[in-house]
Amino acid sequence: MEGLQELLHKYLNENLNKIVISNPRDRKKAVKVSLRPVLLKNALAFQASEYLGNKVYHKNYSKEEAVNAVSGWMESYRQMEVFSLIGQATVLVSKKGKATIKEKAGKACMGAADLSHNRKKKYILDPGKKVGFLMDLGVQSQDGKIIHAKYDKFRQINRFLEFIEDILPQLPRDREVTILDFGCGKSYLTFAMYHYLKELKGYQVRIIGLDLKEDVIEECNRLAEKYGCQGLKFYMGDIAHYQGLQQVDMVVTLHACDTATDYALDKAIRWGARVILSVPCCQHELNGQMENELLAPLFQYGLVKERMASLVTDALRAQILESRGYQVQLLEFIDMEHTPKNILIRAVKKGGGAGTEGYRRVMEFLHVSPMLAALQDGKEEEQNA
Repeated sequence: MEGLQELLHKYLNENLNKIVISNPRDRKKAVKVSLRPVLLKNALAFQASEYLGNKVYHKNYSKEEAVNAVSGWMESYRQMEVFSLIGQATVLVSKKGKATIKEKAGKACMGAADLSHNRKKKYILDPGKKVGFLMDLGVQSQDGKIIHAKYDKFRQINRFLEFIEDILPQLPRDREVTILDFGCGKSYLTFAMYHYLKELKGYQVRIIGLDLKEDVIEECNRLAEKYGCQGLKFYMGDIAHYQGLQQVDMVVTLHACDTATDYALDKAIRWGARVILSVPCCQHELNGQMENELLAPLFQYGLVKERMASLVTDALRAQILESRGYQVQLLEFIDMEHTPKNILIRAVKKGGGAGTEGYRRVMEFLHVSPMLAALQDGKEEEQNA
């Protein structure tokens, strides 16, 4: 690609903090690839990390090898960001393979690179820095240390923020970003999201948390007021009947039980939300519907049928979102309550649509009618009326 290799030769040196390659064209590819400088036997090299599913694969390259590797990756990815002490750069690749490069001179805010090969895990939230809401929520002690029994929760919060970090380019910088968190609960992630976007990244944000428990809402509002979180409010209400907003940029729904997730996704689609982050829970609906003569021998095992129903539910949700113009990834995410690993649905609005024929064939094959499909069909009937 014109200009790309020249850019890489400029930034692949000891001043580099990191390169992040994201937005793959093929969903089978790694979600992202990052590159950072390391010292190997006192020689400068570059360590690539490919994030595929719940695994990370590392490989070290010389400068020339790194240039070739990155050039190859950019044939399959849409975006690359470069952070360096000498400046920043963004590369966007069109469907036709044309690269658009934008550079910004001056020091990146990330500081000097850590050239150690086996460095400590770096979290988005510094585990050694006091954060008020983490102390009040019982994750951090009053002296700023992460409580040992809560370290898993601290990792989970940071993992969620990594998902948000990947979609930052989708959020507007020139106006207030509106985010709705359905079923926010104690709001560990809601406060973390506010802190990250507002305090660490400087976004103008309006975040609304919605939950059915009055005592939880009161406590969350108390903490938001205590820490001066302007633009962060919590309200009582259910997902299906919420009418408080006309436009939303990002919808977050974590562990909304069974079809509550479908109502949240339906709302997000209707709003035309740019980003959807959803971790479904308790996918019971299709378990009682699935019937198929060919698969009947498998369905006789309750546990197998239950797990199949859960996976089919989320796969159909992803397909329906694709049909509405979203690019969708199903990623593994550890549940906040330490139950088995869950699926996170990450959807980014791209326009167009994949059509409905594919998922409707699956629905017919399994004799199922998922709630999200019914809600969206109702939307179509409204539009055609």
